[in-house]
Amino acid sequence: MAVSGVPVRGAEWRFRAHVRNRHNGTESIEVVGGRAGEHRIRSFGPDRIYAVTGRRRPGAGGGAPAGGELSLADAPQLPLG
Repeated sequence: MAVSGVPVRGAEWRFRAHVRNRHNGTESIEVVGGRAGEHRIRSFGPDRIYAVTGRRRPGAGGGAPAGGELSLADAPQLPLG
């Protein structure tokens, strides 16, 4: 998966959990990864998470999605409910 707005070059992220706060309705996606050898746990809004669908365009640093791709908030790959 790709995370938009994270300027960590060469980082790779794996899905960990979908979290929904029942008190205020907020949602977040927990991911694990970072640079090679790192095991960081980070949390982002679903609107910043993009499925990796193939080859990324050159120069798309920081996990920026290629033009026209939808975030998991807009086009979930699995039901987040």
